[in-house]
Amino acid sequence: MATRSLWRTRAKLTVAATALCTGGAAAAVATSDDPASAAKLCTTVPLRLLRDSATAASIVFDYQYSLWGLPEGSNERTKIKHEVHLRSARKLQELCFRNGGIYIKLGQHIGQLEYLVPQEYVITMRESMLNKCPVSSYDQVCEVFKKELGQMPDKVFDEFDPEPIASASLAQVHVARTRDGQKVAVKVQHTHLTDTAAADQATVEFLVNTLHWLFPSFDYRWLVAEIRESLPKASCFDNLLFDFFQNFFVVELDFLIEAKNSVKCLENFRKLSPHIADCVYAPEVHWSLSTSKLLTMEFMDGAQVNDVLTIRRLGMQPSEVSRLVSQTFAEMMFKHGFVHCDPHAANLLVRPLPSGKRNIFGKKKPQLILLDHGLYKELDFSTRFNYASLWRALVFSDANGIKENSVKLGAGEDLYVLFAGIVTMRPWNRVIDPAVDHLVIKDTDSSELQMYASQYFPQISELLRRLPRVILLMLKTNDCLRAVNNSLLQGSSLDTFFIIGKVSSEAVVEAKMTQTKSLFSWINIWLEELLFEARLLALQIALWLLRVRKALT
Repeated sequence: MATRSLWRTRAKLTVAATALCTGGAAAAVATSDDPASAAKLCTTVPLRLLRDSATAASIVFDYQYSLWGLPEGSNERTKIKHEVHLRSARKLQELCFRNGGIYIKLGQHIGQLEYLVPQEYVITMRESMLNKCPVSSYDQVCEVFKKELGQMPDKVFDEFDPEPIASASLAQVHVARTRDGQKVAVKVQHTHLTDTAAADQATVEFLVNTLHWLFPSFDYRWLVAEIRESLPKASCFDNLLFDFFQNFFVVELDFLIEAKNSVKCLENFRKLSPHIADCVYAPEVHWSLSTSKLLTMEFMDGAQVNDVLTIRRLGMQPSEVSRLVSQTFAEMMFKHGFVHCDPHAANLLVRPLPSGKRNIFGKKKPQLILLDHGLYKELDFSTRFNYASLWRALVFSDANGIKENSVKLGAGEDLYVLFAGIVTMRPWNRVIDPAVDHLVIKDTDSSELQMYASQYFPQISELLRRLPRVILLMLKTNDCLRAVNNSLLQGSSLDTFFIIGKVSSEAVVEAKMTQTKSLFSWINIWLEELLFEARLLALQIALWLLRVRKALT
């Protein structure tokens, strides 16, 4: 009976949604300035919705049927649940590839939610979504060129390779050479995105909300909100149906915004973090050859940040690259308030510093190259200050500071302990442990974290639902950086937390200085800074002793 009810409910909702989409699309065809695009959308939206609904129904039915009657906690249920997770992850993966675009972004994001979604989903998405994205044909690329620049690629460039060197969810990259001989990377937006992005996001939101209505324990509404924030912004919506869906989301499709973000990022390092400005770089933009759907940039040679063998071959130390990554993003989050929120390995390259500088061990100093500047988030003063204060409290095991700043960031007094655990990926007893390495994740912690995620899933869903979208993006950024550092060091490092503690402390003091006007308050802040500097020095000494002990053993 339950199964029949499920299928009847899904069918009714699917018919209603299809009618809604086709009705909106019909109106778009009648009134749009671009009837061809509107007509294409009219046929695409219902098909995608039906495909999505069929996949969702298949996954839900598999869980309900396969686990029916199996005792909670039994070995048989655990075994069957693993198999269902794996089957469902593959179904979702196939759906993402068939629909492309926004769905690839969704799959990529699921692959970064370690310990928040079942491992079978994380592994399946992580293995496929970063390097196996759909590719637009050369004819489609030419179509974009003709629309944007009025000419074919071979007329715009002296050389243009029709085969892309990389393809992502929203665009693909081709190598070219300008008329004056400069080697460039040309990022070309996939042609179908503008037509379907709006409807895709609305469809995903509709399905997630429907599943939550049918099964209240299935609550991934926070994921929809996070995906919405995780897509770069478009400059405008250009047809009626986009306006129809505008209340649901914003779409990240304007490459000129991405280009401006890259310029602003480097300006921030020059002005606010000059001590590492030379160690951070972004490709130079060729503005005359760039539009909202085409982005021409300086071609960059370098090793992908997780390619340890190539990093060593180029004469750099992976540990120093890891420290540079940590410092770069700590400066962005705590001092600049303008954060690159998609720092997965494919978006970070590293090369020896062009000046040729070496460290005290004779190894070449690294320079971090930031790619894909489409997704940035600005933190207002209050959010930046509270987030820096939270991390300072976490590094120094300050339980009162953790609670105070977690509440200020939106976790609430009832879920601040869980929030601290999600931020650090550590249980509360370890978060407040005064040991120097209390935040370092050890090899044995993975299964413990997965157990906690399963045990407290309803509370995690509620926490992620109530947190501000900007904090969800910071959590996503943390997940990306944690994965990068793990690949560089084969685990987390005390160095990372020392850097975070230092930069967050500096940011908190600088913020307080700008807000105070009395001499007495200034002296109090200065004394507070001396105290934290002493604690940082103790942490640095402990770190040095640990390195010595490790070297001796």
